[in-house]
Amino acid sequence: MRSTDAPLDRPAVMALVEGNTLTFFDDGQSKFSAGGAYSYTYANGGGTAFGQYEIAADGTVCIAFRNGFGRCDRYVESDGRVVMLTEKGERFPIRP
Repeated sequence: MRSTDAPLDRPAVMALVEGNTLTFFDDGQSKFSAGGAYSYTYANGGGTAFGQYEIAADGTVCIAFRNGFGRCDRYVESDGRVVMLTEKGERFPIRP
């Protein structure tokens, strides 16, 4: 995290993701359905990955993909926008 990052707490993350589709600047889309279903659709017809998501007490979102892969992400507010931070330290701003 950067010094300007303000992590979103669990209620803020729940409001951000549950039942919503988040679009990134590369046009990829994360869809968080009610009941924990998750899908990520890659930009430009790159296919869709499916899984389940859970939101931890600290606001971390963990996704278990059907292919056995999994990851946990944090959402922060940084310079007036929401950014997804991956476990690897990658930063993906979300379109407003």
